[in-house]
Amino acid sequence: MDKKSFFVHESSYVDEGAVIGAGTKIWHFCHIQSGAVIGENCSLGQNVNVANNVRIGNGVRIQNNVSVYEGVEIEDNVFCGPSCVFTNVTTPRAHFPVHGQYSRTLIKEGASLGANSTVVCGHTVGRSALIAAGAVVTADVPDFALMAGVPARRIGWVCECGAKLDESLCCPTCQRQYALAEDGKLIMK
Repeated sequence: MDKKSFFVHESSYVDEGAVIGAGTKIWHFCHIQSGAVIGENCSLGQNVNVANNVRIGNGVRIQNNVSVYEGVEIEDNVFCGPSCVFTNVTTPRAHFPVHGQYSRTLIKEGASLGANSTVVCGHTVGRSALIAAGAVVTADVPDFALMAGVPARRIGWVCECGAKLDESLCCPTCQRQYALAEDGKLIMK
């Protein structure tokens, strides 16, 4: 690990065996555990914990007070808002620990998780999906879905750039065009 290619604040810990990509910045009071792999040009805000064997892609932004537990995989260019929550056990019990049997959670490329949102383990958040602040994801989220509420429900669609799509499925910001496929999934034209 070439420590000159990334920044780690002096108050943070990076365990032996963690891999950090070039250009990544790890700010105050973070802990990166052994076996974690963090891509290039990421930013981890204050008090972020990245557990053993977690995979984080390139260009990911993880805001303050987020713990990324084992079983979670984050693809490129994902935004994790302040205090968003990941879980990794479907039926947690202190008296009956699971000893490494974690449910897989996948956050696909370009997705954004709002502040204080929760992603219950065992689900996938689709590419460029947008999860509203405070929403609780309890099922798989389609690509480009705009999700809000408890439990989170689709309330619309968003463009790859993040703008809410209008009824014609055209982005008012960047003019990208989308269409609904026969299976109900949104696709870019």
